[in-house]
Amino acid sequence: MSRIERLAERLGQPLLVTKGANVRYLTGLDSSNAALLVERSGEATLYTDFRYVNTARELGGTTVVETSRYVIRSLAGLLSGRSIAIEADHLSVSAFETLRGGGIRAEHTTGLVEALRAVKSDEELAALRRAAALSDQVFEDLSHEPFVGRTEAELAWWIERRFRELGASASSFEPMVAFGEMGARPHGHPRADAAVPGGTLVVVDAGCVVDGYCSDCTRTFLTGGAPDAEARRLLDLYELCARAQLDGLAAVRPGAHGRDVDAASRVAVEAAGLGDAYGHGLGHGVGMEIHEAPVLRPESEDTLEVGNVVTVEPGIYLPGDVGVRIEDLVVVTADGCERLTTFTKEPLTVG
Repeated sequence: MSRIERLAERLGQPLLVTKGANVRYLTGLDSSNAALLVERSGEATLYTDFRYVNTARELGGTTVVETSRYVIRSLAGLLSGRSIAIEADHLSVSAFETLRGGGIRAEHTTGLVEALRAVKSDEELAALRRAAALSDQVFEDLSHEPFVGRTEAELAWWIERRFRELGASASSFEPMVAFGEMGARPHGHPRADAAVPGGTLVVVDAGCVVDGYCSDCTRTFLTGGAPDAEARRLLDLYELCARAQLDGLAAVRPGAHGRDVDAASRVAVEAAGLGDAYGHGLGHGVGMEIHEAPVLRPESEDTLEVGNVVTVEPGIYLPGDVGVRIEDLVVVTADGCERLTTFTKEPLTVG
C-alpha cells in the first residue's frame, strides 16, 4: 500500500497537504511551491508551477496539474465550492483566507501526515543509518583535531566541510560548537571571536543529511589543562549527564509515553540538585526533518512505537559557567531501542 493510500484510510474528508516535507514524503517531489490534494478514495492530485511540473509528472502516482506561481490562489478557483481539510499547523492565515475567499470550506486538522512519517520504513531506516554512520565518522575525526586556540566558528566550519567531504548533501542544522558560558546555552551559536581555551567543556551538536534523511548527535569534549579540582568538577558534571542519558535510553521502548521517558532521564539530575539546569525536553523525532514527531518532554502526549526514531539528549547548563549535553539518535525496536549514533560517550580530552 502506498503512503498516499495509507493516508487516505485515515481521512474523514479530502486533505490538502501544503507542508513541503509532507508533500515530499507522499509524492517524492522536493519543491518549495506545491500542494497535494488527497481524496478519501486514495486518488491524489499534485499542484505545482512551471518550475516543478515536469519533475512532478516524471514521479508518477498522482494526477499533476500545472498552476500559476501562486499555487494557493490557483487552488481557490480550482477547488471552489469543495469541502476539504487543511494542515492547520502549516497553512498561513493569509493562504487560508485566500482559499475561503474562493468558496472553499476548510476544516482544520493537525498531524495526519506526521503520524505516518513518525514510523519509519526499512528504506527510511537504511537512510537514517547511513546519515548516523557518517556522523559517527565526523565525530571520530573531530576528536583528533586540536580545539584549543581555534574559534567555535572555525571548528563548526570544519564540521560542515567534513560532512560534505564524506558525502553528505548538507548539514541537517548549523553545527553548534560552544564552550564556557556559550556552552551553557542549549542553542548557543558558534562565535568567530572566541578561541577555545584549555580546561573547559566544549559542546558539539551536529548532524547531516544523507539521501534526504537527517542525523543528530551531540558530544561534549574536555580540553586539557584544568587544575585537578576543576577537572574533577567538570568530569563529575559530564558523568552526571551521561547517567541521565543512559537512564533515558533505558526507558525507550514500545508503549512508553514520551513524558515518562523524559522523566526517567531527570531522576539523577534532580537528585544532584541540578534539576533546574536541565530545562529542555529529552528528545524529538528525526527523519526528513531534524525536528518531527514523536517528542520526549514533560508535556508530551506521544506513545512510542516500533520504527520511531528519536533523539535522547539530556543536558545540564550552568549559566555563565559551562554546559554539557550528550545525545544519541535511536530507533525504537520491539524490545527497547537501538543506537544509530555509536561514537563513544566516554569522556574525551582534546588538545
